[in-house]
Amino acid sequence: MNWKKWFLLLTFVFVFSIFLTACGSGDDDATENTDGENGAGEEQDTDEQDADKQDADEQVLSINIKSEPPSLHPGTSTDTTSSAVLDQVFEGLTRVNQEGNPEPAMADEIDISNDGLIYTFKIREDAKWTNGDPVTAGDFEYAWKWVLDPENADTDYAYQLYPIKGAEDAKENEGSLDDVGITVEDDHTLVVELEQPTDYFLELTAFHTYYPVNESVVEGNDKWALDVSEDYVSNGPFKLVSWDHKDKIVIEKNEDYWDADTVKLETINMQMIDDEATALQMYENGELDWVGDPIDKIPLAAIPAMKDSGELHISDRAGLYYYTLNHDDELFANKNIRKAFALSINRQGIVENISKGEQKPAMALVPPSMFPESETGYFKDNDVELAKEHLAKGLEELGLDKLPKVKLSYNTDEEHAAIAQAIQDMWKKNLEVDVELNNEEWNVYLDSLSEGNYQIGRIGWIADFNDAINFLELFETVGGNNYTNWESKDYQELLKASRGELDSDKRMEILKEAEELYMEELPIAPVYFYTFVYAYKDHVKGIEVSPVGSFQLKWGYIEVE
Repeated sequence: MNWKKWFLLLTFVFVFSIFLTACGSGDDDATENTDGENGAGEEQDTDEQDADKQDADEQVLSINIKSEPPSLHPGTSTDTTSSAVLDQVFEGLTRVNQEGNPEPAMADEIDISNDGLIYTFKIREDAKWTNGDPVTAGDFEYAWKWVLDPENADTDYAYQLYPIKGAEDAKENEGSLDDVGITVEDDHTLVVELEQPTDYFLELTAFHTYYPVNESVVEGNDKWALDVSEDYVSNGPFKLVSWDHKDKIVIEKNEDYWDADTVKLETINMQMIDDEATALQMYENGELDWVGDPIDKIPLAAIPAMKDSGELHISDRAGLYYYTLNHDDELFANKNIRKAFALSINRQGIVENISKGEQKPAMALVPPSMFPESETGYFKDNDVELAKEHLAKGLEELGLDKLPKVKLSYNTDEEHAAIAQAIQDMWKKNLEVDVELNNEEWNVYLDSLSEGNYQIGRIGWIADFNDAINFLELFETVGGNNYTNWESKDYQELLKASRGELDSDKRMEILKEAEELYMEELPIAPVYFYTFVYAYKDHVKGIEVSPVGSFQLKWGYIEVE
């Protein structure tokens, strides 16, 4: 398949999805800011307007990533904080460009067979690691198979590799890694065979699970990604130069990067300031150039005034804020109890009075940008009467007279705390249940969810690529990022059928059927669909934020004020 034809088709699909997002937002501000979905929007000057302006001599950008990255290993990272660093210092076969589409990166040639099953990637001759080693096809094979090796358990995103033939069998069923469809023909030729055609595969190869690692450096070295040392080598537009844990990360331009001439930023300071008010004050004092999404949060109290002043940017984001309900808990193993808790949340009140970032109440799993029907969802918001009916049925099935005390957990954050307190009051009023609030620091909290040491837990999911399967497959099997401990054979069969369906319309019908099944079971209590809420200094140019949350600094620069 010709690469240019494929790229034009993908561009059309992506632009159409953004059109749906803007039209479905239902408010003028979001529609006016649709340019901001692909970056800074109307505030970013056109080429003609920039013609008389000059780049600043000092190309230094200061941002806040809020907390310590849990992992700077591409194969084990699962969170947006880690990705904010990894996406700058590593690069996959493709990279998401400024329009939100994948384009050739480490691979400068990509050939796709007519049946869509065989991808042949030609690795750039000038692709280098930061230690001077050439980037080879073997580095990709090694990195991917390391993730698929059952001996490496801390790889929650392994399922992103499952479109590759034999990948799932190797990870889940003791299949041989030698049978996985990854072939190194020579140092610069990587051939990948898929289980079935996968329209979004070139989006996946831009994702951090598909990043290469330098086999000669990391083999036998389990500590290589824990700190800055000669062992931390990368291949992206920037390189890691310092990592003061729980304080600051500094990355600098990688002069050996194949496209170094495009990279203008020389230094990027990534502060780890978990207090949102402090970060905003630093932004106002000129110590930070960017504040807010996708790497930070703006204090809730500051949003209205910043919005009124015109300095706040809001755009749609393909993500879901929700509460995961632990299916292993006897109470939440009951479907009627789950429905009672989900239906008795006043989502409109939360987005209007707490989050205030034009988020959309969520009564579905898949965002409206992928399924326009999600705008209305599968049930009414704040349907207290129906919730009480489900509650009565659930209590009868469990042989209970009233609900026992439940614990609602969340990670430390101003908004999470405010929403948890509001829902605590809603559930007390509507379900007559006492709710204990429990907050934990991010790393500890992730461990609690993974170990099933919770009843109700706040979590969010931001799309890794622009396809509904990215939300639906999250709950395909227990483990990984599925903290609900719920799974369904019927649900699994639908997702399997969708992967084998070549007709796009029929495939979407199958995925919609899977969402319907999921929402009937309600393993989660959806709250809202995310938006991006952020601000940046006038001198910051070229930084793009795609609807799926990709934060690309490769094209950023500082302009003379």
